[in-house]
Amino acid sequence: MRRSKAHNLADDSLMDKEDTSYKQGRRKKGIRRNQIEENLGSDGDHSAKCSSGHVSDKAVKAQKSLKHQNKSVPQILVRRKQVDPETAKYFLEIANVLEGGEVELEERSVICGNALEETRGKELELATDYIISHTLQSLLEGCDADHLCGFLLSCANDFPRIAMDRSGSHVAETALKSLVVHPQDEDAHSFIEETLTTICKVIAVNPVDVICNCYGSHVVRSLLCLCKGAPVDSTEFHFTNSSTVLAQRLNLKASQLDGNESSHLQLGFPDLLKFLVLEMLKHARKDIRTLQVNQFSSLVLQTALKVLVGDDELLQIIPVLLGCSKDYFAEGSSIENSVVQDTIDLMKETAFSHLMEVILEVAPETLYDEMFRKIFRNSLFEISSHPRGNFVVQALVSHAKCQGQMELIWEELGTKFMDLLEMGRSGVIASLIAASQRLHTHEHKCCQALAAAVQSVNESPRCIVPRILFLESYFGCEDKSDWNWPNGTKMHVMGSLILQAIFRFRSEFVHPYITSITSLEVDHVLETAQDASGARVLEAFLSSHASEKQKHKLVSRLRGRFGGLSMRSSGSFTVEKCFSVSNMSLREVIVTELLAVQNELSKTKQGPYLLRRLDVDGFAARPDQWRSKQVSKQSVYKKFCAAFGSNERKSSKNDKFLAYTSNHIAQADTIKKMRKEIDQCLASGTPLLGSQSAVHEVSLSKLGKSGFKRHQERMEKGSIKLAKHAVDDDVLRSKAKKRKNKKKE
Repeated sequence: MRRSKAHNLADDSLMDKEDTSYKQGRRKKGIRRNQIEENLGSDGDHSAKCSSGHVSDKAVKAQKSLKHQNKSVPQILVRRKQVDPETAKYFLEIANVLEGGEVELEERSVICGNALEETRGKELELATDYIISHTLQSLLEGCDADHLCGFLLSCANDFPRIAMDRSGSHVAETALKSLVVHPQDEDAHSFIEETLTTICKVIAVNPVDVICNCYGSHVVRSLLCLCKGAPVDSTEFHFTNSSTVLAQRLNLKASQLDGNESSHLQLGFPDLLKFLVLEMLKHARKDIRTLQVNQFSSLVLQTALKVLVGDDELLQIIPVLLGCSKDYFAEGSSIENSVVQDTIDLMKETAFSHLMEVILEVAPETLYDEMFRKIFRNSLFEISSHPRGNFVVQALVSHAKCQGQMELIWEELGTKFMDLLEMGRSGVIASLIAASQRLHTHEHKCCQALAAAVQSVNESPRCIVPRILFLESYFGCEDKSDWNWPNGTKMHVMGSLILQAIFRFRSEFVHPYITSITSLEVDHVLETAQDASGARVLEAFLSSHASEKQKHKLVSRLRGRFGGLSMRSSGSFTVEKCFSVSNMSLREVIVTELLAVQNELSKTKQGPYLLRRLDVDGFAARPDQWRSKQVSKQSVYKKFCAAFGSNERKSSKNDKFLAYTSNHIAQADTIKKMRKEIDQCLASGTPLLGSQSAVHEVSLSKLGKSGFKRHQERMEKGSIKLAKHAVDDDVLRSKAKKRKNKKKE
C-alpha cells in the first residue's frame, strides 16, 4: 500500500472532510487581534454559516442534500453576549503579556491562573468571542490543574453551548487536551475525574444537539478519547482513512483496534467512558433515527464503538444503534425482525453505512453471527449492488469469523463476480479473495470465478491480467470482444490490488494468471512497470509461488529498459525485485544497465539506495569479485532454503525473503568463509548486525515461530552450531589479544 491511495473509495471523503477542515481551522494564533475590529456576531445555524470556519462550502451543500439531515436535527442558535469593554481591554493586555515572550514559566502559570479567575461567570461570552477565545486557549494551556478544572466546573452548565460554537469548540477542546498534560498523580487524577464526570453528566442529559453539531461532535469525540486514555486528537479513533481500512481488509495491515492497549494509551477513566456512552444513548434513544443518518453523530458513535472495543457494553450499545427496542443482554432477546429491513435500507445512507462498517469491525463474535444471519443473509447481493452498501458488505466479509460464514457468503456472491465487476463493485471481490486467504477456504474457487468473469469460455488465458489491470476500461467497453490494451491509460488501483492478492495463492490455483502475465508483450510489461499500480503487480508476481523459469521469462522482457525504469521512484522497487529473483546472467545485465546511468541515478531520491543495494560500484571496480560474491550469496541462500524451505515455499516464499535476507545471511562451511562474506557485505555498504550469531538469529526470526522452533531443535541436536562457533571464535580472539597486550607490557 506504499503508493496505492485507493482513490475509488471516494465515498469516505465527505466524512473525512469535516475532520480535515476542523484541524486546519484550529488555533490561528498568527492573526493579530488589532486587525479585527469587531466580533463576528451570532453564529446562527452552524451548518449553514461556516463557510469561513471548519467545514467547506462543498461539504455543507453535500450535507444539506442528505436525506433526513437538516429536517430531523434541531439547530441550536448560540447567541453571543457582548463582552463589556473593560473585560475586553483586560484580556487584550493579558494577550500582549503572554505573546511578549518575556514571562518566566512559573510566572506565566500564576498569570494564567489569575486571569482564569476573572472569567468566572463569564465563560460563555468569553469562549465564544472570536478574539478573546484565542487568549483563553493560551490561558488554559499555561495554567495548573486546579485552575483548569475550576474553569471547567464553573462553565459546566454552559459547556454544551460552548462546544457547539465555532470559537468555543476550540476552547473546549484545548481545555480537554490540557488535562492530560498535567502529572497524573492520585490527587490530580481524582480531581480531573470529578471534573469530567460533571461535564459528562451535563452532555448526557441532552446529547442529540451536541453530537449532531459539526463543532460539538468533534469536542465529544475528544472527550471520549480522553476518557479512553488516548491522545485527544488521536487519528486511531477520530478518523477513518480509506487507504488504511482497505489495507486491513486485504490482509496487508493489522487492524489498529487490535492494538488498543498499546503503549501510547495513558491512564484513562474507563468507568466514566462507559457511563458517558451508555447515558448518551439512554437519553437519545427516542431520537435514534436522527443519530443513524446524521453525519456528525455517526462520527461520534464510530469513535464510541472504537474506544469500547472488547468491552461487554457493546452487546448493549450495538442493538440500540440498530434500532432495537430491547437490550441484547435481556434474557432471550436478540436482534428483532422488525429492524432487519429498516437496517438494510439504512445501509444505503452514507452516515449509517460508515457506522455499520465500524459495528461489524468491533462486534463481539456472538453478535456478529446474529447480525450476519438475521440482517445480511439472503440480502448480500442486494446490498453489494448499492454504491454505499457495498462498503458494508466489504466490512462484513473482511471480518467473517469462520469457514461456515464464508460458505454462506460464497453461496450468494460466488456466482456474481461478473455482475459485481460490471457495477464497479470490485472492492467486494477483493474482500472475498482476502477472506478466502485468511480463512483458507474457497481459494481455488475465487481464482476460477475471477478468471471466468473477465474471460469467455473459448478465450486464451492471456487476456486475464490485462483486463483486470484495466477493469474500468474493459467493463466500460460496449463490445468486450473488441477490447485491446489501452495505451497511456492509468491502471485500475483496485484491479492491481486484486492481482496482488491473487499472486499470494499457491501456484496451482493461479496457473492461468501466471500464464497471462508471462505472456505480456514487451511494451506492455514496460508500461506495467512504469505504472505505480502495475509495478506492484509485477513485484507481487516476482514474490509469488511461480517457478524461477517463469519469473526469469518476465524479467528478461525488461532487458534494455532497467536503466530508465530505475530513474522512476516506483520503478526502482521493481528493478530491485527483478535483481533479487534473477540468475547470474540477468543480474549482470541489470547492473550493467544501471552503471550506464549511474551519474543521473545517483541524483534521484531512490538512486543512491538502489546503487548501494546492487553494489554497482563494486561491479564497476572488480567485476570478478562482484560475481564471486553473488555466487556465494546464492549458494548460502540455497542452503538456507534447503534447511528451512518446504515444498512450494522453497521456490516461492524464499524468493520473497531474498531481497531482505540475502545480505544478512552468510552461511558457510567455516568461520573464515563466514567472516569473509560479512566483510564483503560491509564493503558494499550493506547494513549488518554486530555478530554472525545475531545475524543468523534475526534471519530466523523472519521465518516465524515454526521456523525458529525447527532451528532450536537442530541446534540441540548439534546439526547447526554456527552461533556456538562464532562465540567460541570471538572468545579465542579476545584471549589472544589479551596475551599479546601482556607481552607488550
